[in-house]
Amino acid sequence: MPKKEWFAEWFDSPYYHLLYQNRNDEEAKVFIEKLCAHLTLSAKTHVLDLACGKGRHSITLAKLGFQVTGADLAANSIQLAKEAQATLALNNLQFLVHDMREAIPNKRFGAVFNLFTSFGYFDDLADNQRVCQSISDMLDSEGLLVIDFLNAQKVISNLVATETVLRGDIRFEIKRWATDGHIYKEISIHDPSQAALIGPYTERVQALRVQDFQALLAPNFELLETFGSYSLAAFDSAISEHLILIAKKKP
Repeated sequence: MPKKEWFAEWFDSPYYHLLYQNRNDEEAKVFIEKLCAHLTLSAKTHVLDLACGKGRHSITLAKLGFQVTGADLAANSIQLAKEAQATLALNNLQFLVHDMREAIPNKRFGAVFNLFTSFGYFDDLADNQRVCQSISDMLDSEGLLVIDFLNAQKVISNLVATETVLRGDIRFEIKRWATDGHIYKEISIHDPSQAALIGPYTERVQALRVQDFQALLAPNFELLETFGSYSLAAFDSAISEHLILIAKKKP
């Protein structure tokens, strides 16, 4: 059986959710609210949260009144998202397991959101264009695409080479480096309930810059705006925390 791609294996691990359990949900909520107000999407627009993880952004979008589909390759994350959806009883929200390199059959959207650096994970760079094409195929005419990515220049300039993170009695040993156009994070896990070291898992994301996205989007999209923060401040490659791109599907 072929080995799973790193993101399919790591993102479906319970240790992934444990390591990243302290993500700032309030910051994410405020960002989505500000972003949607800026986009002025019409009420009841059907939107796709592509690579939605456990669905925190999808839930905010649904609470804003949009018809929302959340899709992610990690079945464990989607199960957790469905449990949250059931608890909240949001009837305008659904989740499904899906590979972003393929269009979802028989679905059309007014906007697609790809958030929290959920792009650039693939071994084959041609898969980036497959993702862009699948998004274009799913969007309505002149539909909007939002990509929230890391600012590669700043991340590389400020990499913390080693770090130890404790989650109860479980210890995560983390190494970071950048090479060959990628940013890497290697994670080894010491769990007292397990006899052997777990991992290492290696996260790998392409160090994509504005010009890389411009080239990727050009065949199908018009790039409208770039921002550098969740407050939608102007993008500055030297200091911005994020690279947020808003593009419109070409007619």
